Amino acid sequence: MIDATARRDAAFATAAGTAAVAGSYLVTGWSPSFVVSPVDQMIVNLTPGAIVTFMIETVGDAGHLLHIAMAFAAVAGVFGAVSFAGLRLGKRVDSPVSVGVVVGVGSWLLAAGLTGTPVLALGAAVPVAAATALGDAIGTDDTTASVDAVRRQTLGTAAGALGVVAASIIGRQALTSVPQSGGSPTSAPQSEGSLDSAPEFEGAESRLQALDSASLSLESDSLLGLKSPIDEFYNVDITEFDPEITADEWSLTFTGETGRERTVTFDELVDQPVEHRAVSLRCVGEQLNGRKLDTAVWTGTPIRPLLESVDPAGECNCAMLRGKDGYYVQFPVDVLAEGFLAWGMNGKELPPAHGHPVRVLIPGHWGETNVKWLTEIELLDVEEDGYWEERGWEGTGEVKAVAKLWDEGVTTLSDGRIELAGHAYAGTRGISRVEVSTDGGESWTDATLSDPLPDDDVWRQWRYVFEPDGTHEAVVRAVDGEGNRQIREPSDPSPTGSSGWVRRTIET
Repeated sequence: MIDATARRDAAFATAAGTAAVAGSYLVTGWSPSFVVSPVDQMIVNLTPGAIVTFMIETVGDAGHLLHIAMAFAAVAGVFGAVSFAGLRLGKRVDSPVSVGVVVGVGSWLLAAGLTGTPVLALGAAVPVAAATALGDAIGTDDTTASVDAVRRQTLGTAAGALGVVAASIIGRQALTSVPQSGGSPTSAPQSEGSLDSAPEFEGAESRLQALDSASLSLESDSLLGLKSPIDEFYNVDITEFDPEITADEWSLTFTGETGRERTVTFDELVDQPVEHRAVSLRCVGEQLNGRKLDTAVWTGTPIRPLLESVDPAGECNCAMLRGKDGYYVQFPVDVLAEGFLAWGMNGKELPPAHGHPVRVLIPGHWGETNVKWLTEIELLDVEEDGYWEERGWEGTGEVKAVAKLWDEGVTTLSDGRIELAGHAYAGTRGISRVEVSTDGGESWTDATLSDPLPDDDVWRQWRYVFEPDGTHEAVVRAVDGEGNRQIREPSDPSPTGSSGWVRRTIET
């Protein structure tokens, strides 16, 4: 039956496409060389800004799952189509080996073209070739197979595809668990020797202790600390696959409207004067009381001396910063000059997920402007939109003041009183007060603040205790160091970051 064999070919083609993804993952792991990675990047780049904003504001982090699922489906579909074409060809050419070779070469060219890694592309091509050759061999045995026989073959093929996926996951885990002198394809990029024990990190300890001391000054057991652990620090990127760059490979190039172009290597960068700064980062896409606000002690060097060394020019007095992941953002040169090139985080080497080996930190601006995996600073003659500006967001505006009241910030004390506590942040303007109301905003009282820190662009903790009497509507608002009160009117994150007073109903 022609329809039955077509369905059988489609089943084998689907299995072949699935095997391509599984085989590529087995060889490359979750890395830029994984065949899904460039397709995911393409989907992200082509998605209209309105859809991106809708997903951020309504779906949140789960939106990443959607575009990565689309990328997986697209890759499996494309390689499956190559396999299906080969199976159709096999009906005319009675040679499964020849069909497998043709499909294998085509799949290899496709995978190599997508990833730019010809050798690793074999991880996707070989399974497609094998699955197609097997399907062609089985299909030539009986072209008049019954519907039940085709159904059994289809189910067997699906089971085999799932088995290949499971085997690739298990195999990948086994590969990455074996110590390798050269590192696995997905191991964290490392420089020669570990920076964690280098003298440059010794000064970070005093900053970390200052965060701990300021947190303890508030005497609240319910609060999270002022120092965010690296593995809990929020992380937002435009794609799911972090670039892999070793410190030895990395360089930062100043291009465009400059008196002279300059390329700085990692060794040259760490020879610059070293500073340790406690800096908070807040995501422009988070909801008002969201959890994308964290603080770390960053180790690095000021960008101003490097910027001045290239004699910036250009009519707009602005620069475009570009990361290895394809992300880019524009800054005025005078704002950029206040920035900081960080290669360390909480006394350790900067992790891959946070921009290893070097990222930029721009004081007082939204987290989205702090480009990770920084590789180029282009001085411009005419202003250009950055990545998020092209998608309808503000871009490089200063962060808004906010006082947070998370779930763990509401505690019933042993004496029956209610403790409210949280974090407040206003960029380089600092926090001078946090005001708390327990009657929906009719009356206000100043909360107790944690000790001020020696750094400017960093959050503070606040605490307030009251006697409960039925149901209370708690409202909190921050006042920055310039006397500006947190914006009352609520707004969505797009395009300039969420605003409003944080509210919570407390029943006793």
